[in-house]
Amino acid sequence: MTKSPRKASKPLLRENEAPIRSRARKKRDPAQHQLTLDPMPERIDPCLALLKPRPPKGRQWAFEVKWDGYRLAVHIEPKGVKILTRGGHDWTDRFPAIVAQAKRLPVSTAILDGEAVVFDEHGRSDFGKLQQSLGGKGGKRISWESVLMVFDLLYLDGHDLTETEFTARRHLLEGIVPAGGEEAIRLSEEIEADGDKLFRIACEHGLEGIIAKDRNSTYRSGRGGEWQKIKCIQSGGFAIVGYQRSSSAFGNIHALLLAARKEGQLVYVGSVGTGFKASQAMELRASMDKLKAAAPVVRYTGRRKNVIWIKPKLVAEIEYRNWTHDGKLRHPSYKGLRDAADEASVCRVR
Repeated sequence: MTKSPRKASKPLLRENEAPIRSRARKKRDPAQHQLTLDPMPERIDPCLALLKPRPPKGRQWAFEVKWDGYRLAVHIEPKGVKILTRGGHDWTDRFPAIVAQAKRLPVSTAILDGEAVVFDEHGRSDFGKLQQSLGGKGGKRISWESVLMVFDLLYLDGHDLTETEFTARRHLLEGIVPAGGEEAIRLSEEIEADGDKLFRIACEHGLEGIIAKDRNSTYRSGRGGEWQKIKCIQSGGFAIVGYQRSSSAFGNIHALLLAARKEGQLVYVGSVGTGFKASQAMELRASMDKLKAAAPVVRYTGRRKNVIWIKPKLVAEIEYRNWTHDGKLRHPSYKGLRDAADEASVCRVR
């Protein structure tokens, strides 16, 4: 026997045809947990790669090409884009192509971590070309050629990702900056290969080296070892403490005299006389002539003639193959001056 439907205990309309209203809400309990958004930090000190002689072993390590340029953080917000250097200086106006591309990315808010580079004719990042595009040290030129090779995502749409493991951050980044792009912001792709083999190939192709990153690591500022760099050619920042004059060389500079830090003091580590371009040499000579000193700031026992000593205010980026037995740079080559905005630090030796 079919039962008749039950009469609704609470009709949708009351007898006076007035609609039922929702129950009045209680005031929120301040002790109740809330789902909040993380405020975007003004600046995050970058995670830096620790120099190692060989690539690490194990499946936990992801590998990328090491880029030779300026480390940048790109902050994207609805109100606009801001580009900060490693030292926290605002260089937004110097990279208009990167700014324009950042505005087109499918995000509301984000912080991208990457390296601004300029490529040579073989597709390799060239620090000297990057500096030329920016007008040299202290220059104010706008660089339209620069490309941001982005390799990490630190903040996304209201969420701080620095405590998120690297693999998850990369997954989110790849959804924002796809692989294989030709825009002003490109993905620094992870390369599936054995570390030793990849390092050998990188060196054969004239690259600076490779970077290894712990897939399980969070983002920590400083050199904690979660990121490691393995270089084909050694390079570092060295204080210029003097130069040897020459009437026939570019800018009348025959060689630069260099120093590194040892136990809190500057020590002489040799000279460099190659790698200069005419325009670089003239600008460098002008900068050094403003810093002339009456005496050397390092102990110098060499026999060079026509040496002009200067105050150690300029930091040169020098490539070199190795060190000699007496603590001098072997086969050094001048690459350019490091800018204070890139936290130009002087190499330390033991």
